[in-house]
This record gives sequence, structure tokens and C-alpha cells, in this order.
Amino acid sequence: LIGVSRTSKIPISIYLANNNYKVANIPLMPEVEPPKELFEIPKHKIFGLILDPNHLVSIRSERIRAMGLTGTSNYGSYERVMLELEKAQQLFDKLECTVIDVTSKAIEEIAAIILANIIRR
Repeated sequence: LIGVSRTSKIPISIYLANNNYKVANIPLMPEVEPPKELFEIPKHKIFGLILDPNHLVSIRSERIRAMGLTGTSNYGSYERVMLELEKAQQLFDKLECTVIDVTSKAIEEIAAIILANIIRR
């Protein structure tokens, strides 16, 4: 699973692992190159997770508040979210991986989509 912060990579990974699937979780950040090993994985085993940018801004803003952080942080800004999502989409295109929009989807629903894609191949 690859995606930007707050796209439910960890809960999906745990759910799949609890169902006896081996899962790798790779967070994407524009400032950090993805591991070269990612390009060695068959594309049908890679799933890129995206989220509606406005929804992601809302989730991140709530996360910042919950952590008691104040001041200026671009982590929750719309511009930062758009930059991260654009860079992630560029990587997804390069990898030719399956992309799943996780906006308003339950963890179980996302896992079912992933498993359906794996079984189909």
C-alpha cells in the first residue's frame, strides 16, 4: 500500500494482516524518494491510495488539533495536500498500479477492493 499521510494505510494493513495477507505500507512524501525496491514489485501487487483533497485537509486539520499543536504548519494546508496528491499520482502512473479512492470508504470495503483486484489477476 502506498499513499500520502492519513489515507488509512495502517488500518488497512492491519486488517489485511489479520486476515493472513502480507502487507507493506509505504508512506509518500514529496521530499523523499520512494524506495527503489518499490519498482521491483509486480504492479498488480501495488495499490495507491488517494483521498479527496478537501476531505484530507479536514482530516489533517483535526489531527493537528487533536495533537494540541498550534502555530503554522503546512501539513494541513490545501496547497500542501494538493502537492502531495499530485506527486503521489505521478508515482502511481509511473508504477502503473491500481489506484483506490478511499474517500468515505470503510476499511473493510477498501480491503475487499484490494482482495478482489488480487484474485482477478
